Amino acid sequence: MPDPLSRPCTAFDGVRRIASGALVDVALAAKAALAGNPTGPLLTFDDETGAVIDLDLRGGTAEIVSRLLEEAKGAQRPAGPSGQDDAEENAPSRGRGRPRLGVVAREVTLLPRHWEWLATQRGGASHALRRLVDEARRADGGRSQSRAAQEAAYRFMSAMAGDLPGFEEASRALFAGDRERFAEHSAAWPADIQTHARKLAWERAAETPRP
Repeated sequence: MPDPLSRPCTAFDGVRRIASGALVDVALAAKAALAGNPTGPLLTFDDETGAVIDLDLRGGTAEIVSRLLEEAKGAQRPAGPSGQDDAEENAPSRGRGRPRLGVVAREVTLLPRHWEWLATQRGGASHALRRLVDEARRADGGRSQSRAAQEAAYRFMSAMAGDLPGFEEASRALFAGDRERFAEHSAAWPADIQTHARKLAWERAAETPRP
């Protein structure tokens, strides 16, 4: 599991970007900004999804970090697995041989015909599901990744630029993948908002390795 405190985030004080980086660092920077300007509009965004992160910045550094860890643990706690599963996920830790490579148990709900088909596959249900997912990711060609980046940028834009001139036209350009039109219609926006929207829409997707 990735470190929840390292989740990439960005904080804005009004239209000015004040911090970008790991969640814990951005939260502490937001705390310092709030101390200097208690009435200022302060928003922190998840760089993966573009969604606003609700930070509880009360107390000192240790209290803030402790709350972030507790919230992350609650969000990552998986539901118990249901239905059939093969022996690989339920087997005890093995010594020599192939490592388990970070297997994570999650709930999967399928119709009986799906379970029947999976039961006939070499390696068991879990192996077959992993293979199917990998094949789908390769066939996708990055389209899902690009769409997710566009949706993240749109969430951020809706929060920060929804009332700014050119928002509708810039949104259409975003989902059309037209960078020139996006730049044209967002030209009047504050510089930090323009830059972060472009980062979410195109730069982060380009930096993330494809399967």
